[in-house]
Amino acid sequence: MSNPSPLLASDEPPPVTVLNDGGRAPILFLCDHASPRVPRALDRAEAGGFGVSAADMQRHIAYDIGAAAVTRILSEKFDAPAVLSGYSRLVLDLNRALDDATSIPPVSDGTKVPANQHLSAAARAQRVEALYHPYHNRIVAMLEGMQARGIAPAVISVHSCTPVLAGFKRPWHIGVLWNQDGRVALPLMRALDAEGDLTVGDNQPYSGRDHDSHTIHRHAETRGLPHVLLEIRQDLIADDKGVAAWADRLYRVMRPILLGGQP
Repeated sequence: MSNPSPLLASDEPPPVTVLNDGGRAPILFLCDHASPRVPRALDRAEAGGFGVSAADMQRHIAYDIGAAAVTRILSEKFDAPAVLSGYSRLVLDLNRALDDATSIPPVSDGTKVPANQHLSAAARAQRVEALYHPYHNRIVAMLEGMQARGIAPAVISVHSCTPVLAGFKRPWHIGVLWNQDGRVALPLMRALDAEGDLTVGDNQPYSGRDHDSHTIHRHAETRGLPHVLLEIRQDLIADDKGVAAWADRLYRVMRPILLGGQP
């Protein structure tokens, strides 16, 4: 099959952004759902548009509210690199395997996505080429570069979750998702519990043992790197004050786990 035509114009934002590429800490932060942006080619009125209202594009279905802002602060505080996605999870969910039916969702939390209905193989391949491969290839390059320098980094994936889904009010302030490697998850949950004012989800509201952790599985588990996926409740990081408070808290509780006695 021929290569798909480019999805992104040369003057559009890139599909992946790297922060603090030269960060010294043995940590790599990831943010799979950093942006609600839609490529212009999919949003043109003459092509039918993407079909999702502006209001819905600011909901949790389009991106992880507050997650990019928290990631940026953690990258700075830890002096660690971070990789952030550039386009909406409704266009292509980078935290799903390509054969996962939810990677390009036709419906998300009851909202129909007209541009995702009955996609051809060529249209899917176009999105994969433009968005999935640049993001994941950059993560591979970052990890390989760190490992070549003798660094076995901890991989920390920062997400956020809606406080209410399908009528269920989620009680967890933060979820800690993990599978078999508890080197980060277990001490982190103990530290968060010790804060005294948090309800912490152990593989809640999603699980690190299923398709909700594709990025972590692909890049950290397969390399034997310590890792964790965080799900911060979105109402807690919906403004600058909440973002700053949670970034400060996570830095404080994660620093001894990730850096030990390092200065």
